Amino acid sequence: MAQTTLNVRMDADLKKSLEKFCADVGINTSVAVNMFARIVVRDQRLPFEVSAKPYSLTEVELLRRINNLESGGGTEHEIIEAD
Repeated sequence: MAQTTLNVRMDADLKKSLEKFCADVGINTSVAVNMFARIVVRDQRLPFEVSAKPYSLTEVELLRRINNLESGGGTEHEIIEAD
């Protein structure tokens, strides 16, 4: 199989963090990008959800959190006024 090069632009700090992660798991960034590409092609989708819609709680999760707070769970925070 013929090899080719893919150039990707990214933030320098992101690149360093990616390289560190890859080193920690015993691979290099080229292997990581190839793994990503193979999964995308195999599954014909991105391996994570992409949405322009802001994060929102489901009604069930919201009710669970309310019940938790009402039963004394959670943490109380002091309100801080911003100037």
